[in-house]
Amino acid sequence: MSNVWFPKWVKFTKFLRGCETLRMEKSGEAVKVEICKILNKIGALQFGAFKLTSGKISPYYIDLRIIPSFPEVFRKVCNLYVNFIKKEVGVENFERTAGIPVAGIPFACLIAYNLKKPFLYIRKGVHLHGRQRRIEGVLTPGDRVLLIDDLITTGLSLRKAAKAIVAEGGVVSDVVVLLDREEGGSKQLEKSGIKLHAMLKISEIANKLCEIGAINEEQLKTILKQVKKG
Repeated sequence: MSNVWFPKWVKFTKFLRGCETLRMEKSGEAVKVEICKILNKIGALQFGAFKLTSGKISPYYIDLRIIPSFPEVFRKVCNLYVNFIKKEVGVENFERTAGIPVAGIPFACLIAYNLKKPFLYIRKGVHLHGRQRRIEGVLTPGDRVLLIDDLITTGLSLRKAAKAIVAEGGVVSDVVVLLDREEGGSKQLEKSGIKLHAMLKISEIANKLCEIGAINEEQLKTILKQVKKG
């Protein structure tokens, strides 16, 4: 009897796993739609000519720095970060979190609090007073540090931050961002042995915003053209 039921049980188990995978995919898709609606609501996406931190000129700009100015939105986005980190990185795989100046610091601070992890932040340069360190916070040799930023373009700021942490004895293997502008940042991090975890890609945001009528076809093409150039 057991031999008769075994194949059916295997099929049923596979069916349940398939349902769970589908549920998670739908959940991930729902999160992406929610983020797009949030960004549209607060007017985070602008078109024009903008000079980025990397020095590149972009025909569009996503201003995620304004998110903390909307408390409810800030709380919701940080909760999305936390859930994403638990799923994609695993809280057991790092001891500390670090915010990248300047935009990544407010996100990293609240995320660290919610994850009950020690918080660090990286200065843009070494100060000539006090302890004269680039890393603010307690960092001991061998600590695994999760880097958190709002977005990534070329990855230059994140690579510099990782080098600063490594120089003080820390270990960096993962970076989490809300948005990947898809302009080569992921590949640059790979060269340093760092894995990028991005909740959304700019191409996904652009397509979804176009679907809901938040941007037009020409604006969609503008963003996708910039992605190809990157």
